[in-house]
Amino acid sequence: MTRLIVTTDSSAAGALLRADLADLVIAIERRLIWGPLPSDEELGAFFAPRTTQPCGLHWLDNTPSWRLEGSGVKDRGLIELLSECDSAELWMGPEPNAQLILLWLLDHCGNERAAVSKLVIRQLDIAVGRVDLERLAKLNPPIVELTPDHLEIAARAWRAYRAPTPQDWFGLLKTDLSLLPQLERGAVDLLEELPSVATGLGATEMRILGLIAPGNVQPFDAFPGHQKPNERRVFDYWEVGALLDGLARCPVPAVAGLDEGPFSLDMHDDALRHARYKQSRLSLTDLGKAVLAGDEEFLPP
Repeated sequence: MTRLIVTTDSSAAGALLRADLADLVIAIERRLIWGPLPSDEELGAFFAPRTTQPCGLHWLDNTPSWRLEGSGVKDRGLIELLSECDSAELWMGPEPNAQLILLWLLDHCGNERAAVSKLVIRQLDIAVGRVDLERLAKLNPPIVELTPDHLEIAARAWRAYRAPTPQDWFGLLKTDLSLLPQLERGAVDLLEELPSVATGLGATEMRILGLIAPGNVQPFDAFPGHQKPNERRVFDYWEVGALLDGLARCPVPAVAGLDEGPFSLDMHDDALRHARYKQSRLSLTDLGKAVLAGDEEFLPP
């Protein structure tokens, strides 16, 4: 195998492979913006050869096993695989989670000169999962050759994101991040999701409230998506569903009218429950109206 592409969306990986842009395309769909960050042990094991890592905690877990076996790379570690490649391209979109995966990859490879020499970045200005698959296969994003400065910025930013408080992450905005041109926007987007001192909510939750404010709104009208009014791109489908649950399914809700939940795989697998969820008609409670106006704070249970 000579050509490798790493991206952050399984559907996009299939399209890139069918377009014969690489011998193997690997998708890493690990979410880094929801829940606790991986421990140091998990971080080290994620890109290592597979031994006893639980499902979901290895970098090859989002790539179909038949594709890995067909390429002869099943259970390989990242550094090991890069040593066997002539080239490796990182197709990373601008959404914050993709930028965090990019930082993690570069930090992991930073001390491995042989591995870094194989890597280039293909910076996209749109998330790979949002590009029409036919169009994606025809894209030719500019290639960014890695330098020590790229690796230094990535290592610093990755340390900052993993710090216990957001001060170091905020401090990145005082740094020239132009070598990783999508990172600054991603850093701002993530900072905006921190709970506001005035409302207790982040930017996506406030946007959800704003979209529900007119009343008689169905749940998915408040979700982000292509050509939808919620333009926030930090959280994915399941995470936004959980945020809406948090606003509506609590002792003192900000949102009324959500007729089904919680937003889980079980609910989606039940056609009647899923239909009730979709057909819900949402409105703001008095608390929701006050929070949206900045007059009250939403206190989660």
